[in-house]
Amino acid sequence: MVHVARPLLLLLAFFLRADAETPPRFTRTPVDQTGVSGGVASFICQATGDPRPKIVWNKKGKKVSNQRFEVIEFDDGSGSVLRIQPLRTPRDEAVYECVASNKVDEIIVSTRLTVLREDQIPRGFPTIDMGPQLKVVERTRTATMLCAASGNPDPEITWFKDFLPVDTSNNNGRIKQLRSGIDFSPSFLSLLFNMLSMCVMSW
Repeated sequence: MVHVARPLLLLLAFFLRADAETPPRFTRTPVDQTGVSGGVASFICQATGDPRPKIVWNKKGKKVSNQRFEVIEFDDGSGSVLRIQPLRTPRDEAVYECVASNKVDEIIVSTRLTVLREDQIPRGFPTIDMGPQLKVVERTRTATMLCAASGNPDPEITWFKDFLPVDTSNNNGRIKQLRSGIDFSPSFLSLLFNMLSMCVMSW
């Protein structure tokens, strides 16, 4: 009887494990971007699944491989950022793919990068009028970093920390994005000294 029960338990455990596995699902997908030659572009892609999906970036169907192309992974392993700097035209103009895969399935989302020369920049194209400056503050103080941009229509501003997007909604109130800039509360200031902050605009 024991010899019969053991295989049944193993089979049941196998099916329970199989039921727990889920295919990848995108939680954040990259959006089409238009950049200027010599500038920078950052594409964000995140996915969930069990096992945790592996994220790979492709350009024209092939894995990106270039000194100007950098892939920065999120600390929690949920995805990565494809950062291209400096942009070159026309070589960087292409369709890029974020591929999320685990042993259950593979999914792909595409995005397009357009790179303009200086003489191709249209009227109203967003520009950063004032970028964030390097600051040294006491740990008991609050730091405010400013970023001002103009364009028509009004550009949307996104903040990056160490090339990864700052999540102002899930940081225990340590970071607040204001209309005029971004505040870092005292409990977060210990990270400022090892942090590169960036202000990125989109049209």
